[in-house]
Amino acid sequence: MEENVRAGRCVVAVDGPSGSGKSTVSRRLAVSLGARYLDTGAMYRALTWAVLRSGVDLTDIESVAKVAGEVDLRIGTDPQGYGVTADGVDVAKEIRGPEVTGAVSAVAAVGAVRELLVARQRQLIADAGRIVVEGRDIGSVVAPDADLKVYLTASEAARALRRSAEDAADVTATAADLARRDKLDSTRKVNPLQQAADAVVLDTTELGIDEVVDRLRALLTERGVA
Repeated sequence: MEENVRAGRCVVAVDGPSGSGKSTVSRRLAVSLGARYLDTGAMYRALTWAVLRSGVDLTDIESVAKVAGEVDLRIGTDPQGYGVTADGVDVAKEIRGPEVTGAVSAVAAVGAVRELLVARQRQLIADAGRIVVEGRDIGSVVAPDADLKVYLTASEAARALRRSAEDAADVTATAADLARRDKLDSTRKVNPLQQAADAVVLDTTELGIDEVVDRLRALLTERGVA
């Protein structure tokens, strides 16, 4: 995608809970802007995969931090097809499985893990210059100087339906898992899921992906960075 990346800095921070449309919206917006794309959640999931593979106890914070510091984590930033590896292993499919999904909030709550990954995320943003970044704490912690901060949300029912369709899972079970993750992510002591004070809040419950992308493009145009 190198030849398709336009000149000029443009950093868009997209935060919000699971099922709000962050990933699809962020990828499409990045393509539209001729920008890079960073899925910070995939980074936490890849580290979680490495922690699970190591066999350490998830409650042993020092051991989890040690694994995180030693794993060779790499992630691409092409919105039309990025890859993620841990110690040379392609884990793109494995990190979306139930085992990693059930453990990622615990690993992501470890302060040393967040410190490590936030530093890497900031470097990727600096290297790209023009990038759409999605996660839980992008506007509030990772890129507080982003040109546009967006907090995507949706009703609990809509989020559960979307995620269950993606994972081919039971809607009720998916809703319960989303509620569990929401609570863990929003109440952790270090960099919790939260809306940045100057973020634009957009409820996607009744909106299609193209409508959301168009609204974000309009906001960027108003700010002269589209």
